Amino acid sequence: MKAETTLFDAAEYLDSEKVITEYIKAAIEENDTDTLLSALADVAKARGMAQVAEASGLGRESLYKALRPGAKPGFATISKVIKSLGVKLTVEPLPRA
Repeated sequence: MKAETTLFDAAEYLDSEKVITEYIKAAIEENDTDTLLSALADVAKARGMAQVAEASGLGRESLYKALRPGAKPGFATISKVIKSLGVKLTVEPLPRA
């Protein structure tokens, strides 16, 4: 008997502000650009790509391109996307060793 599988889609589970915030924070902590872009894309998908594109002032295709793995979006683009997702970046000191 062949097992049926489906692809995991994180966007299906990003259903509250708290979950979205923790998801993006965890992606940032990985210190990997592609991980962050993937997380932002998941959240944008959960919120609706068209709405996020409009709120960020980007075209829908530009948003997809900016958030795909390997993309090199500028800080201004990331800042617009993050703001349009309803979250903000904050800075805090690292714990001392």
